[in-house]
Amino acid sequence: MSDLTVEMVQRGRGPSTEEAARRLGVAREIRSAREKLTSQTGLERAFDYELLRHYAQYRAGAGIPLAGFAAALAAAATFWIAPAVAVAWALGVFLMITLNTTLSRRFLRADPATIPLARWRRRFLIGEVLQSLSWAAMIGLGTTGGWTFALFGLVIASAVTTMLAATVPLAAIAALVPLALATASLAAFSRGMDLLMLVVMAGGAQIFFLGLSRRLYTSTVGALRSRAEKDAVFGELEQAKANSDEARRRAEEANLAKSRFLATMSHELRTPLNAILGFSEVMKNEVFGTHTAPSYREYSHDIHDSGMHLLNLINEILDLSRIEAGRYELNEEPVQLAHVVEECRHMMGLRAKAKNQTFHDLVDGSLPRLWADERALRQIVLNLLSNAVKFTPPGGEIWLKVGWTASGGQYVSVQDSGPGIPEDELGTVLSSFGRGSLAIKTAEQGSGLGLPIVKGLVELHGGQFQLSSKPREGTEVVVTLPATRVMDTLAPVEVEPEFVGPVRGPLNRAA
Repeated sequence: MSDLTVEMVQRGRGPSTEEAARRLGVAREIRSAREKLTSQTGLERAFDYELLRHYAQYRAGAGIPLAGFAAALAAAATFWIAPAVAVAWALGVFLMITLNTTLSRRFLRADPATIPLARWRRRFLIGEVLQSLSWAAMIGLGTTGGWTFALFGLVIASAVTTMLAATVPLAAIAALVPLALATASLAAFSRGMDLLMLVVMAGGAQIFFLGLSRRLYTSTVGALRSRAEKDAVFGELEQAKANSDEARRRAEEANLAKSRFLATMSHELRTPLNAILGFSEVMKNEVFGTHTAPSYREYSHDIHDSGMHLLNLINEILDLSRIEAGRYELNEEPVQLAHVVEECRHMMGLRAKAKNQTFHDLVDGSLPRLWADERALRQIVLNLLSNAVKFTPPGGEIWLKVGWTASGGQYVSVQDSGPGIPEDELGTVLSSFGRGSLAIKTAEQGSGLGLPIVKGLVELHGGQFQLSSKPREGTEVVVTLPATRVMDTLAPVEVEPEFVGPVRGPLNRAA
């Protein structure tokens, strides 16, 4: 994905985040496939470089130990061959070790982005063959009776060579061939079956070392793949974090803009609404005389009702905005929940009576007082009763219950016989301006803010909000307030007595 596309995604003018991530993944897969097709090992270039880098690090670090091992072998061989021959062999080994070490260090100092991997792989391959030939010349140290010693040295050299060249499998194989041929040639110096079996066992050990180097190569490639996947995941997480931070910044800006808009529009809308409501009320009550046309009185009623509806909508939007922003302050005081519910039922009684609806009250009047915001509780109950009356058809029934919870708290339950809400729409009705499909078809219009406001106010009190409904079986809303708000369970507030100084007057004189 190009830098321009990334910038457009971050600024919100290009493809979506999911689309950008999908394009990035496709581009990564195409690049990986292209590198595998052009690679001699079937791996990506990054993997080829890492494998060669591991090989170079192993060779650069093993130079001094290998030179010391060769010197020890040469010193031990002087017991049965001329010292000059041993020194010549050791110098040849030192020269090959120096050559491979120099090549490895030059590779490690080169720029990984421009380094020709195929050329360096051939150089390492040639260097391994030459160094193995120098080790294989060890058979000359055992021609005069020390062939068992030479066999031991060849086995050790095979193990070291295959392990060091494990990350370049072709180099490991090429390095082992001269050592294996030298080991097989020692069979000509064997005397008896026991010595011949030693040669066979040495050859088997060399094959085992080759298999072990293959396993080491496989594990190295697996580790590189895991690291690459981990790096890719980290990159995606960083990109996701950047997108999340950008989205959070936009959300904060949008929330600030919303708060400013509501604060401004609240004043701008309330001012003309007060005039509309006041004059329309004067007109509908015919304070300055009867209307010449009866329709004017109906129009006045409609204007007043519309103004009240708009005012209620503005109040609901402001309440929900304060709740979502965490700026709704509770004015807590002792409140009798049963009395609040009863007053709200009386207020909604006229509307229910107009629709021929029946209220069933199951209110426990002996409940103790709650430490809560009376205005918030009244708004909770009114919103629930208003929804029940609104969505219950004419002639329906509404059940209102108030009582104790099993945990010692108090609850309010409002159940109606309305059209109900499908299970997949329960989340919709609890969202801002959300309404169920059946409610839209069968009930009068509303703002869709009643239940979100109720849920927010209940949570501010530390309570729980539960909504259960089924189509054509009605809806039940249960609001539960915790036991910690029941006055009987609250501990009294201890106030330290203030020191008012020594008492003066008659009591002091009497003392």
